[in-house]
Amino acid sequence: MSSTQSPSCVQFISPSKEAFQSTSLFSSFNPKAWVVSFARSSILSVLDSAITVGHLTISDSEGTHYYGKYQKGCNDVHLNVVNDHFWFRILLSGDLGFSEAYMIGDVEVSSLKGAMDIWLQNQAGMENTLSSTVARISSAISSTYNCFLGQTRSQARLNAIASYDQSNELFKAFLSKEMMYSCALWSEAEGGVRGDLEMGPSPGDLEAAQLRKIHHVLRSARVKPGHRILEFGSGWGGLAIEAARSFGCEVDTLTLSIEQKKLAEERIKEAGLEGRIRVHLLDYREIPAEFEKAFDAFVSVEMLEHVGAKYYDLYFKLVDFALKSKNATAVVTASTFPESRYSTYQAEDFMRKYMWPNSCLPSASVLITAAQTGSQGRFTLEGVENHAAHYPRTLREWGRRLEANLTKDLVAKDYPALREQSDYDAFKRKWQYLFDYAGAGFAQGYITCHMLTFIRENDTPVRCD
Repeated sequence: MSSTQSPSCVQFISPSKEAFQSTSLFSSFNPKAWVVSFARSSILSVLDSAITVGHLTISDSEGTHYYGKYQKGCNDVHLNVVNDHFWFRILLSGDLGFSEAYMIGDVEVSSLKGAMDIWLQNQAGMENTLSSTVARISSAISSTYNCFLGQTRSQARLNAIASYDQSNELFKAFLSKEMMYSCALWSEAEGGVRGDLEMGPSPGDLEAAQLRKIHHVLRSARVKPGHRILEFGSGWGGLAIEAARSFGCEVDTLTLSIEQKKLAEERIKEAGLEGRIRVHLLDYREIPAEFEKAFDAFVSVEMLEHVGAKYYDLYFKLVDFALKSKNATAVVTASTFPESRYSTYQAEDFMRKYMWPNSCLPSASVLITAAQTGSQGRFTLEGVENHAAHYPRTLREWGRRLEANLTKDLVAKDYPALREQSDYDAFKRKWQYLFDYAGAGFAQGYITCHMLTFIRENDTPVRCD
């Protein structure tokens, strides 16, 4: 175990001797080495009391340290610090800094999921010690960030890979055949939400679970042959194609992605459904006047995360505008925060910096309130479901497929810069990090995934008298 501290205060261990190269402070003081040493000492000094669940081993150029209590079968994680910049990133940016260090190879992790679990399972201790330490210190020294890290090739690589995510080939590499980039629904046919861990994955499992999810959404929307559906967030047309092909509906679906629209229309044409599905390159706030009261059902699968709290009321106002006044249903799904964690201000983290800039996770109750406000009470809440338990397996399946199918040549077709091996490695690690980071969040209850169903006032879902 490392040096202990009083739980009532945070102690900062003095920087190591290596930070100074001679007895003359002014003649040979190395500020970069001093800051890194200070960051290392500050972080290690608080981990001893912060980690009470699991066992963490940290090795770097100055030695090996152990935190928590090792027990047989416990979550035992080993971090190997390859570059001492790791410490500075953690001090300034916490879990965002950890993600950056992982992506560029400054730290090696025996189990990325295990590391996420240790962070979440010891969240209270981390927030009371490490996170508060980071907040106090980083504000004082953040101006040194660019001096020490901001202009390095590693930082340039991080800046670049943040925008390399519009490639259809990338998503084909890990999504299932219908290309749904959202939580699947697992049943006993695939062994449930842990079937891949207990029995091993089987070919076609993800396809079956994603088709089940699509059918569940459409049945919840009470669609019938001839019904007209409005969808916000086309993806690559997976839900729209199934609604037209298997449910006999017409679909108007909106996207802001030129690449998604192009591939969705290609897939719609291949399915022979171009006369029943219209893909609009359109912001949901710009739906035309002719959409007023024109639709029997509204669906949106994991698009609300990109709306922002400021626009939730408007979002549902437009859903109300487009749906018929009677016998109409709206179904929305979204990754959400539990009510205890929700805030309209959400600080920059790995997700918001490297995956979905400016995204904002709602909570279920916030969306329900917005639906009532936006519709002026013309919606009745029909159903609330939490699908969070289904997301970790979905993410594990994506991770396996990414590992099996993604190659440097594949992504370099769209992004020639990724032919450089170090850039490609960082890009791939970003996606690996996403799958484990999000999977741990859902598994530990840090984030949730809700499906909300609304019907019109005075509508009845089934005949009951």
